[in-house]
Amino acid sequence: MPTLQTIAAMLRRLVVAGLVVAVACRGSESRQDPPQRIDPIPAPSTAGSGSAAGSGSGAGSDDYTPAEFKQGAARWKDTVVYLDGKPIAFLQFGELPIALKPTWVKQKVSQNKSADCPSCPAWKWMEERSYRFDDYLRALGVDIAKVKELHVQGPKIPNTIVATAADLLSPAAKEFMFRFGGRASGKALPHVPLNFGNHQAPDKISAVMIYIAKQPPKLSEDGYLVDGQLTEGVPYYGDPVRGGVRVYLDDRLAAIIKRQDLDPKLARKNPDGELAWNLYDFLHKNGVDTSKVVEGWVIRAERRHEKIAASELSTMWFAAPSKSGKSDQGAVLLGDQSIVTNVLALHSHALKPDELPQVRPDEED
Repeated sequence: MPTLQTIAAMLRRLVVAGLVVAVACRGSESRQDPPQRIDPIPAPSTAGSGSAAGSGSGAGSDDYTPAEFKQGAARWKDTVVYLDGKPIAFLQFGELPIALKPTWVKQKVSQNKSADCPSCPAWKWMEERSYRFDDYLRALGVDIAKVKELHVQGPKIPNTIVATAADLLSPAAKEFMFRFGGRASGKALPHVPLNFGNHQAPDKISAVMIYIAKQPPKLSEDGYLVDGQLTEGVPYYGDPVRGGVRVYLDDRLAAIIKRQDLDPKLARKNPDGELAWNLYDFLHKNGVDTSKVVEGWVIRAERRHEKIAASELSTMWFAAPSKSGKSDQGAVLLGDQSIVTNVLALHSHALKPDELPQVRPDEED
C-alpha cells in the first residue's frame, strides 16, 4: 500500500509532465508560419480622377498600363495628343514624327563591380534618349507662338502641367522633355524643370492637349471645366481615344481602323473566310487624300519594318481578324502576305536612311 508521501510525489510528477506537454504544444504553434495577409481589392476611383484599379500585366511587358491610367476599359491607356480637341498623334516611340530627333542626356547609372577590381567605380555614364516638347510640337506642325496653353496631363487631372507659349519659348523649355519607360518603347514620362509653367511635375503622361483656337479649360479635382461645365473626358472631344490601327499621313494622324466601325457590305471574303476591305477606299471614305503618297511604312511593336510603294498600297486590301493571336493583337493584316500592321505611316516623299528612327543596340529589350 503506497504511503501518502508516495502518492503526493506521483501526482507532482503527473502535473509536471502535463505542463511540459502543454508548453511544447504552444511552442510548436508559435513556430508555425503566420497566416498570409490578403489585402482587400481596392475600390475603383471616382470618375474623372484619372486613376483606377491596376493592370494585370507587369511593368516590363509590352502592354503594361500603369494602374492610374485604368478606368473602366483602360480609359487613358493610350497617350494621345489632341489639338483643340482633335486627336493628331499618339505619343508612342514608333509613332514619333520623323523630323523629331532625340536629345541625349547624360545619366549616372550603377554597374556591376568585378571582385578582382575593388577600386573600380560602381557607376558609369550613359546617354538617355529624351525629346524636347518644343521640338515635338514643331515636328507636328504646331506654331508654338500661337499656343494659348499646352496641357500635359499626369495620372490625375490636377497633376496636369500647364505651359503657355511664353513658357515654351523660354530658355527653361530646353529642359522640358519626355522620355519612354522602355528607352525606345513603353509609356511616355515627363521631365519638368524647376518652377516651369504651373509648377506641376507628374511622373507619367496620360494625354497631351494643345489649345490654339479653343479656350483652354480650367482644371478641377473632378475633371476639366469648359465654360463652367464639367467634362470628365477630353475637352471639346469626349471619351479619350483608345486602340485601333492608326494611319498617319506625313506624321499627322489621318485615320484609325477599328473592326467594329468597318462596314461588312463593303468587304470581300478572303479564301480563309475572313472579310477584307480595300485600303485606299477606306482612307478616301475617311477623308484622307492619298494623291501625293509616295510610300508607306508598316510599324509593329514600335519599330518600322516593311516599306511599301504607293503603287502597291493603292491596290491592297486589309483584313481585321475577329480572332487574333498574340502576334497580331491590335493589328490588321495587310495585303496578300497578311503583313501584321499596328500602325501605317504614309509619306509624300521617299524617306532617306538618316530620316528613319535609329535605335541603339543597348536600347533593345
